[in-house]
Amino acid sequence: MIFVYILASVISLVALIFLLYALIFVRPRAGKPQSTSLLCGYAHRGLHDGNTGDTPENSLSAFEKACQAGYGIELDVQLSRDGVVMVFHDYTLIRMTGKDGKVAEYDAAELQKLSLANTEQKIPSFAEVLSLVNGRVPLLIELKGESFDSSLCPKVAEILKSYEGDYCIESFNPLLIKNMRKLMPDVFYGQLYTNVVRDKKKKSALNIILTLMGFNFLARPDFIAYNIEDRSSFPVWLTTKLYNAEKFIWTARSREEYDRAHALSEHPIFENLD
Repeated sequence: MIFVYILASVISLVALIFLLYALIFVRPRAGKPQSTSLLCGYAHRGLHDGNTGDTPENSLSAFEKACQAGYGIELDVQLSRDGVVMVFHDYTLIRMTGKDGKVAEYDAAELQKLSLANTEQKIPSFAEVLSLVNGRVPLLIELKGESFDSSLCPKVAEILKSYEGDYCIESFNPLLIKNMRKLMPDVFYGQLYTNVVRDKKKKSALNIILTLMGFNFLARPDFIAYNIEDRSSFPVWLTTKLYNAEKFIWTARSREEYDRAHALSEHPIFENLD
C-alpha cells in the first residue's frame, strides 16, 4: 500500500509540474502583428556576401541591398560603452573587425572607426540604420544581452518611438522582451529559441529551462523564432501548434530551405539564396 501511495503521489506531482509548464510557464501570448508586412522573409544581418566581399553582415551596404531587393531585414543591437545603440552581432569584436575586446568596452566613436571584414564599411549605429531603411522594408530587431542588465531597452525604445516604419523585436533573453513590452506594449515580440543543452553541451539547470522555454512566462512572446534544427522539438510544437504563435525560423541557407519554410507557414530568416 505504501508503494502504491508513493507511486500515485509521484505521478500526481509529475502531472502537476507538466500542467504548470504547459499552461503557464511555456504559454506564449501569441498576439498578431498590427501590420501583416511583418510576416515575411528577413535577410539575416542584411543581404550580405558572407563577409567575403564588399558587403559584410550588419553593414549599411548589406541593409541597402536588402531594401533594394525588397526583403525584410534582421539585425542585432547592443550598447557601446557610452550608451549608444550599435548594430553588431557578436559580443566580441575579433571576428568582424580583428580588434580585441567587446563592443561594450568601446565608445561609439571608437567603434565606428573599425572596418567590417576588411572593407570600407564601418559598424553602424541603430539610428543610422533606421535613417537608411526609412520604412522601405520591415525590420526584425534582435536585442542582444546575456545578463540581467536591461539598460539596452529604454535606449532602443526611445529611438524607435520616432520611427515610422514596420518592425518587430526578438531576443534570446526573455527579460529583455519583458522590459521592452513595458515600454512599448503594442509591438510584435518574439522569443528566439534553440536547444541550449545541445548547443552548449552542458546540462545545467539554466540550460535545461531555456531549452524547455521555461521562461516564456516572462516574455509572453507573440512569435517563436526557432533554430531550423529544432523545427520538430516539443517546446516548438507546444508554442506554435497548440497555442498558435507565429513561426519564424533561422537560418535558411539555401533556396530549398527558404521554400520549405514558406510551405510550412514559417517566416524564414535567410542567407545565400542565390
